Amino acid sequence: MKKSLGMKGELIAIQELEKRGYKILARNFSCKIGEIDIIAKENETLVFIEVRSRNKDDFGLPQETINYKKQSKVRKVAEYFLVKNNLQNVECRFDAVGIVWNTEKKIKVMLNKDAF
Repeated sequence: MKKSLGMKGELIAIQELEKRGYKILARNFSCKIGEIDIIAKENETLVFIEVRSRNKDDFGLPQETINYKKQSKVRKVAEYFLVKNNLQNVECRFDAVGIVWNTEKKIKVMLNKDAF
Protein backbone atom coordinates (compact mmCIF):
# COMPACT_ATOMS: atom_id res chain seq x y z
CA MET A 1 0.00 0.00 0.00
CA LYS A 2 2.73 2.46 1.01
CA LYS A 3 4.77 1.76 -2.13
CA SER A 4 1.75 2.09 -4.44
CA LEU A 5 0.82 5.41 -2.77
CA GLY A 6 4.37 6.59 -3.44
CA MET A 7 4.23 5.48 -7.08
CA LYS A 8 0.88 7.24 -7.57
CA GLY A 9 2.37 10.30 -5.93
CA GLU A 10 5.29 10.30 -8.33
CA LEU A 11 2.92 10.15 -11.31
CA ILE A 12 0.92 13.10 -9.93
CA ALA A 13 4.18 14.96 -9.30
CA ILE A 14 5.34 14.37 -12.88
CA GLN A 15 2.05 15.69 -14.26
CA GLU A 16 2.33 18.82 -12.10
CA LEU A 17 5.98 19.37 -12.99
CA GLU A 18 5.26 19.02 -16.71
CA LYS A 19 2.39 21.53 -16.38
CA ARG A 20 4.93 23.93 -14.86
CA GLY A 21 7.34 23.49 -17.76
CA TYR A 22 9.74 20.89 -16.37
CA LYS A 23 11.13 18.33 -18.82
CA ILE A 24 11.37 14.93 -17.13
CA LEU A 25 14.70 13.23 -17.85
CA ALA A 26 14.62 10.24 -15.48
CA ARG A 27 12.45 8.53 -12.87
CA ASN A 28 13.74 6.49 -9.96
CA PHE A 29 17.40 6.94 -10.86
CA SER A 30 19.34 4.62 -8.57
CA CYS A 31 22.87 3.54 -7.86
CA LYS A 32 24.56 1.78 -4.96
CA ILE A 33 24.37 5.01 -2.90
CA GLY A 34 20.59 5.45 -3.17
CA GLU A 35 17.79 6.77 -5.36
CA ILE A 36 16.39 10.03 -6.68
CA ASP A 37 12.67 10.03 -7.48
CA ILE A 38 12.73 12.41 -10.45
CA ILE A 39 15.44 14.17 -12.44
CA ALA A 40 14.18 16.97 -14.64
CA LYS A 41 15.22 20.11 -16.40
CA GLU A 42 13.61 23.51 -15.87
CA ASN A 43 14.95 25.89 -18.47
CA GLU A 44 18.73 25.38 -18.22
CA THR A 45 18.70 24.09 -14.63
CA LEU A 46 19.00 20.39 -13.81
CA VAL A 47 16.62 19.60 -10.97
CA PHE A 48 16.78 16.63 -8.60
CA ILE A 49 13.35 16.08 -7.05
CA GLU A 50 12.26 14.15 -3.98
CA VAL A 51 8.55 13.27 -3.82
CA ARG A 52 6.69 12.59 -0.58
CA SER A 53 3.06 11.49 -0.34
CA ARG A 54 0.81 11.28 2.71
CA ASN A 55 -2.83 10.46 3.36
CA LYS A 56 -3.22 13.49 5.64
CA ASP A 57 -1.26 16.53 6.69
CA ASP A 58 -2.40 16.44 10.33
CA PHE A 59 1.19 16.07 11.53
CA GLY A 60 2.89 18.35 9.01
CA LEU A 61 3.43 18.50 5.29
CA PRO A 62 4.89 15.46 3.52
CA GLN A 63 7.91 17.35 2.18
CA GLU A 64 8.84 18.30 5.75
CA THR A 65 9.77 14.65 6.33
CA ILE A 66 12.84 14.96 4.10
CA ASN A 67 15.38 15.00 6.89
CA TYR A 68 19.08 15.86 6.80
CA LYS A 69 20.10 12.22 6.28
CA LYS A 70 17.82 11.89 3.22
CA GLN A 71 18.98 15.25 1.85
CA SER A 72 22.59 14.14 2.18
CA LYS A 73 21.89 10.87 0.39
CA VAL A 74 20.05 12.62 -2.46
CA ARG A 75 22.99 15.03 -2.84
CA LYS A 76 25.45 12.14 -3.08
CA VAL A 77 23.33 10.35 -5.71
CA ALA A 78 23.05 13.63 -7.62
CA GLU A 79 26.85 14.01 -7.55
CA TYR A 80 27.18 10.49 -8.93
CA PHE A 81 24.64 11.28 -11.69
CA LEU A 82 26.51 14.46 -12.63
CA VAL A 83 29.89 12.73 -12.83
CA LYS A 84 28.49 9.68 -14.65
CA ASN A 85 26.92 11.93 -17.30
CA ASN A 86 29.81 14.41 -17.49
CA LEU A 87 27.60 17.27 -16.28
CA GLN A 88 29.85 18.76 -13.60
CA ASN A 89 29.47 22.34 -14.87
CA VAL A 90 25.68 22.33 -15.08
CA GLU A 91 23.57 24.52 -12.81
CA CYS A 92 21.42 22.33 -10.58
CA ARG A 93 19.12 22.48 -7.57
CA PHE A 94 17.03 20.26 -5.32
CA ASP A 95 13.24 20.53 -5.25
CA ALA A 96 10.64 18.69 -3.20
CA VAL A 97 7.08 17.80 -4.10
CA GLY A 98 4.61 17.06 -1.35
CA ILE A 99 1.33 15.36 -2.11
CA VAL A 100 -1.57 15.00 0.30
CA TRP A 101 -4.52 12.75 -0.46
CA ASN A 102 -7.36 13.85 1.77
CA THR A 103 -10.61 12.10 2.62
CA GLU A 104 -12.64 14.02 0.03
CA LYS A 105 -10.50 12.41 -2.71
CA LYS A 106 -8.94 15.77 -3.47
CA ILE A 107 -5.23 15.91 -4.06
CA LYS A 108 -3.06 18.77 -2.83
CA VAL A 109 0.26 19.13 -4.66
CA MET A 110 2.95 21.44 -3.28
CA LEU A 111 6.22 22.25 -5.05
CA ASN A 112 9.12 23.62 -3.04
CA LYS A 113 11.93 24.90 -5.25
CA ASP A 114 15.41 24.93 -3.71
CA ALA A 115 14.04 22.78 -0.90
CA PHE A 116 17.47 21.66 0.30
